Amino acid sequence: MLFFENTRCLSCSKDVGFDPLKMSMHPIELDAQDYSPRVCKNRLDYDVCNWLVTKPGTSYCVSCELNQTIPNLLRADRRRWWKSLEQAKRRLIFSLLSLGLPVEGKSVEPNGLAFQFIEDKRTDPGVAEEYVTTGHLQGLITINITEADDVTREISRAFAGELYRTLLGHFRHESGHYYFDKLITNEGTRKRFRALFGDERADYKTALNHYYSNKSTMCGDRDYISRYAQSHPLEDWAEVWSHYLHMIDTLETAEDYNLEQGAERFDEFGETLEKWAQLAMVLNSLNRSMGLEDAYPFIIAGKTLKKLRFVHDLIYPN
Repeated sequence: MLFFENTRCLSCSKDVGFDPLKMSMHPIELDAQDYSPRVCKNRLDYDVCNWLVTKPGTSYCVSCELNQTIPNLLRADRRRWWKSLEQAKRRLIFSLLSLGLPVEGKSVEPNGLAFQFIEDKRTDPGVAEEYVTTGHLQGLITINITEADDVTREISRAFAGELYRTLLGHFRHESGHYYFDKLITNEGTRKRFRALFGDERADYKTALNHYYSNKSTMCGDRDYISRYAQSHPLEDWAEVWSHYLHMIDTLETAEDYNLEQGAERFDEFGETLEKWAQLAMVLNSLNRSMGLEDAYPFIIAGKTLKKLRFVHDLIYPN
């Protein structure tokens, strides 16, 4: 069996790579002078990627070519963090490609997708940035690289009172902000969005300040997938978007393991939701048997169901 992060088959010892065009693993010859298919340069130089290059004229795979800034590779811990960041990013890109969503870099489109992995003076006094937050701006997704440190991330999760905080969750959430501009492009769709999520034109800074000033007293609301979703309509959208990606990727994995709760096709939303409800219960029960917290500690109910269907219908229009 080959896993998503594998670089070698443990049965035949062949080197392998993932082809994002065929969406499957392929054997490769790393020692060949003129090997084909081509291996991403980030694998040859740093062993942080296992994807194949599919675009002529570039040395990087479709995921790595989206990088704008990477961590300081002279430091071993930053290099480890970068590998974790790249693994999470590739899972995001896999989902986007599977759904047929556009994955275009800034070399193709000025507001295309790009990533920067940076830190601030709190963890490295030698850098220029005073404070780096994970976020999105005009296609550029910024991740503070300390999120790749398990201890730091868990402290942040506990401090923020979040039920769930992972690297992959960050990538999926921030991609939601990017695809808001890609998918909600006409007045009809915007009206439907505002009926479900609220008016995205509400002042963002004021809304976030209000949220952080009052989050300790805010109660859970089943119209929102998470507490943070209550902060602003755009954050509500990004939270719902990320949960949709959680669902479809985990369901596909379950299908690959021949679980009856798994699913490969997602064009029928009711069936997808029913399968997810079953699978989430299994995941949480398995985690509890291992003494771990729930893998999916969320309740999908009320208006959240309609919001998820809205995302689904944007991806699979009639």
